[in-house]
Amino acid sequence: MFWKKMFSDKPKVESKEEKQSFLQKLASGLEKTKSGFVAKVEEIMTGRKVDEELFEDLEEVLIQADCGVETTLFLVDQLREKARSEKITESTALKEILVDEIISLMDGNADTLKTPQDKPYVIMVVGVNGAGKTTTIGKLAHRFKQENAKVILGAGDTFRAGAIEQLAIWAERTGVELISHQEGSDPAAVAYDAVNAAKARGSDVLILDTAGRLQTKVNLMSELSKVHRVCVRELGRELDEVLLVVDATTGQNALSQGKLFQEAVPLTGIALTKLDGTAKGGIVLALANELKIPVKLVGVGEQYEDLQDFDPKLFATTLFGEGEYEE
Repeated sequence: MFWKKMFSDKPKVESKEEKQSFLQKLASGLEKTKSGFVAKVEEIMTGRKVDEELFEDLEEVLIQADCGVETTLFLVDQLREKARSEKITESTALKEILVDEIISLMDGNADTLKTPQDKPYVIMVVGVNGAGKTTTIGKLAHRFKQENAKVILGAGDTFRAGAIEQLAIWAERTGVELISHQEGSDPAAVAYDAVNAAKARGSDVLILDTAGRLQTKVNLMSELSKVHRVCVRELGRELDEVLLVVDATTGQNALSQGKLFQEAVPLTGIALTKLDGTAKGGIVLALANELKIPVKLVGVGEQYEDLQDFDPKLFATTLFGEGEYEE
């Protein structure tokens, strides 16, 4: 694990069984996308002549799968060029090239959670209400606790009714500390107290929740920017991660959310939740390619272990069933 040298002399090593369990859940989670998007790609690329009609059909399927217009046009242009340069005339040969292009596209913007350099390791979590921020924070807290890290959660979403109580439940479940104020308090004040509590108590990790009220765009941006500035000032350096939590089932709305939050804070990565609930897994491509923000974490279920590092090759090979995945 990426934080093992900092937080634990004897880190928990993921067993082969645990890895296999996640691979199975990923495959199951992508089943809706496979039965929709991938099945249509297979149909297009089986027994057809490579011509402009094929490329137009592929464009339509990719856009329907929420790959995004920009990303779709890029991928199809790449296939056109490969078909032309390699004189490919049968559609079946294009499928492997498409998978390679998808992996290449995601690899170009791929990254994992940053390696800790200083304590506390601070993660600010942003996203709209309902995207799964609190659950993601709880799963991350569990993950760090498994490595014997001392974790504090900051209840910075002081506006949504029940948000503080919900985070308190996760703190209790995972056995970590919670810094909170009363509902309606200034989120920047919570951030101030959380950072200083983490420093004073020698905590390894601080995960800060924030509000996600898209309906007041200007206020949201101003508030998030203020919270981020306070954290940076009190920490004395940039935050380690500013993660945007995105609900995969929202499709193209995820792109507009990303652009909005990117204006407010310097996003470092995306945690994509509820991938098992959508038939349009192409949003992964659009997020990576159009926002230029790496998808760092992906969630495919409700269990603690169902939030894992995102692996582009694993995603593509699981989705298209092209060969065996090797680390």
